[in-house]
Amino acid sequence: MYIINNLYLIGVNMIKNKGLFSTFLKQKRKETNLTQRELAQKAGVGLRFIREIEQGKKTLRLDRLNAVLSLFGYQAGPTRSEGETDHVKKG
Repeated sequence: MYIINNLYLIGVNMIKNKGLFSTFLKQKRKETNLTQRELAQKAGVGLRFIREIEQGKKTLRLDRLNAVLSLFGYQAGPTRSEGETDHVKKG
């Protein structure tokens, strides 16, 4: 699984790397011979969102990101950083 800023991509080897989503998405899009516009249409997101991912935008909506990733058989979700603990009070 890939881990980036407390998000992970299920189904691939763990790698920490800045800009990983942008690199990963661009590679997958090119492997499937899709333009940014075509990918946006297939995922049901805006062209601007695809461009923002590929340009390495640091904050992304997880639901939209997963709409794009699901086209390639992946999904992203939260995970804990090393040494992080829950700060939730139990009733």
